[in-house]
Amino acid sequence: METSIVQIKDVTLKTPIMIEGLPGVGHVGKLVAEHMVEELGADKIIEIHSSHFPPQVLVMGDGTVELVKNEIYAWSGGKYDLLILVGDYQSTTNIGHYELTRTYLDIAQKYDVKRIYTLGGYGVGHLVERPRVLGAVNDIGLVDEMRRYGVCFKENEPGGGIIGASGLLLGMGKQRGIDAICLMGETSGYLVDPRSAQAVLRVLSRALDMEIDMRALEDRAKEMEKIIARLREIERAHVRAPGEEDLSYIG
Repeated sequence: METSIVQIKDVTLKTPIMIEGLPGVGHVGKLVAEHMVEELGADKIIEIHSSHFPPQVLVMGDGTVELVKNEIYAWSGGKYDLLILVGDYQSTTNIGHYELTRTYLDIAQKYDVKRIYTLGGYGVGHLVERPRVLGAVNDIGLVDEMRRYGVCFKENEPGGGIIGASGLLLGMGKQRGIDAICLMGETSGYLVDPRSAQAVLRVLSRALDMEIDMRALEDRAKEMEKIIARLREIERAHVRAPGEEDLSYIG
């Protein structure tokens, strides 16, 4: 097996938009895509298996196992139909990144996708209270459109390029004549970041001209902020005041 597509359900879509949210920095894109699947009640239509995924199986609650996989969900009911790519895995090999991206683009073209949004995080190395959403596009004509939705385009941000499916879908999508935009929420890069995911989802919702309930993401963001606050308290407790005597030798 290299990469295989398992069709779960046949659907007819009207020129859908594809959204990619696979694991990455802060799991920002993954959080957004999975939240959309849940809130919209999207239907799973495709499973993707690949020997480029990690060599493991998942143990289910009943003791049985399943091969690891990524999935595509479909949704109709708004201004745009959607194909949402989600999963827990990116390729473990360079060749696999390209092969899997070709697979995702083959599926996009099968459903006549004309635009792709890839979602991710932009790690800045420190906690961010009000994350910006940075953008990259594969056609200069998309820059002004994305700016209207609140996307920031800054020289040398992100530095070093975009790794994995989120970047390759732009580059390889351009070769196939598909417009593609990457939306990246600022994040520390240290923790799963639902606050950054909210920022990305707000921009994406405006671009798609739709409303998506964000309460579940807000609840996760508040829980994460509590965890961060506790970590800060622990850190402060371990920092001795100047001149404080070290009595750690006392049993």
